Amino acid sequence: IPIISTMHHPRSTEAATKYFLTQAAASALILFSSMTNAWNTGSWDITQPLTSPSHILLTMALAMKLGLAPLHFWLPEVIQGSTMTTAFIITTWQKIAPMSLIFLTMNNLSTSVFLLMGLLSSLVGGWGGLNQTQTRKIMAYSSIAHLGWMATISSIMTNILIMNLLIYLIMTTSVFLSLIISKSKTIQDTTSTWTLSPTLTIIMLLSLLSLGGLPPLTGFIPKWLIMEELILQNFNLLISMMAMSSLLSLYFYLRLTYTTALTLSPNTTQTKFKWRFYPNTSTMFITTPATISIFLLPMT
Repeated sequence: IPIISTMHHPRSTEAATKYFLTQAAASALILFSSMTNAWNTGSWDITQPLTSPSHILLTMALAMKLGLAPLHFWLPEVIQGSTMTTAFIITTWQKIAPMSLIFLTMNNLSTSVFLLMGLLSSLVGGWGGLNQTQTRKIMAYSSIAHLGWMATISSIMTNILIMNLLIYLIMTTSVFLSLIISKSKTIQDTTSTWTLSPTLTIIMLLSLLSLGGLPPLTGFIPKWLIMEELILQNFNLLISMMAMSSLLSLYFYLRLTYTTALTLSPNTTQTKFKWRFYPNTSTMFITTPATISIFLLPMT
């Protein structure tokens, strides 16, 4: 919360308030679910089997902390109101705690609710990102879509869930660091990335395509394994709809790659010399996540 509100600006204050309210509500719901459970069973332990209302409440609360649809409304708003670096922290680091809670209490959470929320999230993440011009909002919707994929697999195989989370964190890190280095806040800003560094445009192109889940890149691993697992469990309709929704997200990734690496806008002579300046931000951190988010597919 202090990180979000350090920028003294109405938008960031609003974002911090929204973040605080949603997270506080979700935490209260977690406490409420364990309370109703203790009332019914006499045990405070959330890793023990829960009663029906409390496990649905716990599922909803964790989904709200993560930002799964239909409780996703805070995520794009908060990310848009904060700086690039803060948005990067919210889309990556903030997801670890709720995910570990889901991993611990998975046996008691409602499977059907998770499958439904996963499907909804991947659809909302696809539809929501189509009309956005701000790169932060696009990343927020892509985050919702990826979390939807994680939610569908979480009740079936938790090891795939953890691997998907790790890969998602690495890919998002790579994309966000490229956006931070090139200072791209809108789609329009990405058009001048080529003046900064040709290597960065290639890395950004491949990272975005990897995030979209195209085969020779790392982003295909989780999608492939999740599809395989869900088809084994006979969720054919569900996985078809999710595959369709991933095409929607692929569209806005492709649009970003198109403006970044595949077009040259008519420029004045000044912008062509942007590369003569030394970058202010350290570019060392981008090397590892970028490499991992491109070349990891043979690991499967």
